[in-house]
Amino acid sequence: MSSIKVYNQQAQPVGDVELDAKVFGLKPNRGLIEQAIVTILANRRPVLAHTKTKGEVRGGGRKPWRQKGTGRARHGSIRSPQWKGGGIIHGPRKNRNYAMKMNVVAKRKALLMSLSDKAQAERIMVLDVYDAAKPKTKDFALFLSKLPIKGKTSLVIAPATNMNLIRSGRNIPGVSIIRADSLNVYDVVNAQRLLVLKDALPVITKTYVK
Repeated sequence: MSSIKVYNQQAQPVGDVELDAKVFGLKPNRGLIEQAIVTILANRRPVLAHTKTKGEVRGGGRKPWRQKGTGRARHGSIRSPQWKGGGIIHGPRKNRNYAMKMNVVAKRKALLMSLSDKAQAERIMVLDVYDAAKPKTKDFALFLSKLPIKGKTSLVIAPATNMNLIRSGRNIPGVSIIRADSLNVYDVVNAQRLLVLKDALPVITKTYVK
């Protein structure tokens, strides 16, 4: 286990805390972390493109001209694929499924490796507590600016839902607040710095170390 400084609400060091080696002391496997991120993004991907078939486009309820005697090719509907404004053949459909699966054990291991990578890169900080009597974005932004580790994106990990903390940080660009038992690899890797409340450390160990 390794120790790390703990900062108070005034961004001043107030002591040290030991980091669990089972969470923050693993050797990162880049391939496994990448697989977890690809899986997360694939499962988040919305299906937007959708083309209509002949049976879905509007119009074409009557035969454009009689079957014989006109000298023209026979047609049954102006909404057939060969007509302008007709249905689309083999176009993208909304029933496509981009979902991917990943073994639960591998997913959990990738998360712990991403946390270990942040710790080894010294991009993680432990906060003693952030007790706000009422939501105040200005005070929270000032607090973040005083921290010694700088970064445009910050992931604040709280032990439980804290509405005052959430409301204080949700309007600050690049700041995300998440519960310790709801972590995912993408958010951890995407953040330039992790700000972990001290009480969240045992929650992370209990949730992800099996």
